[in-house]
Amino acid sequence: MDDEEHEVYGQEIPVDGEDVDMSAGDDATKLQELDEMKRRLKEMEEEAAALREMQAKVAKDMQDPNATTSENKEEMDSRSVFVGNVDYACTPEEVQQHFNSCGTVNRVTILTDKFGQPKGFAYVEFVEVEAVQEAIKLNESELHGRQLKVAPKRTNIPGMKQLRGRGFNPYRPYGYSPYGYGYGYGRFPRFRRPRRPYF
Repeated sequence: MDDEEHEVYGQEIPVDGEDVDMSAGDDATKLQELDEMKRRLKEMEEEAAALREMQAKVAKDMQDPNATTSENKEEMDSRSVFVGNVDYACTPEEVQQHFNSCGTVNRVTILTDKFGQPKGFAYVEFVEVEAVQEAIKLNESELHGRQLKVAPKRTNIPGMKQLRGRGFNPYRPYGYSPYGYGYGYGRFPRFRRPRRPYF
């Protein structure tokens, strides 16, 4: 039985304490295996480089082709109008047809909410700057039975938000409630003097 196990491994099992000679195998097969591993490593490196190239290409394609600089954006906004009170069933083609009399329409954008429902306003971009003045003349015109509000598109400045609320008032103490409930948050009852007893 022990002889059969020795034959399976191809050499004798070393006795405890003896060193095993690893160079006893065929050097040609080891070199061939090493060359095969080098070849596979080179293939993997080439494949990784090709993947990086493809990812860079996809990332470049995924970027908005209409992404523009701030000067270009201001120029585009000068050729655009805001259209309010647009009917929810109105399509971009109908809006384009309504504004075709003003000039060549480059693009119509009807904004939608996160559910895909129209918000009720649109932006119309023209090829010519002069078309904006003609489009403003269509203010209060009707489309689908609704009176449109047309105004020049304004350029939003990043980082500039409109202030909401009343702002700081140095004469109003912190936590003061204008409803007469006192200081702090919530509804506190007014302070009342105790009633004088009737003697």
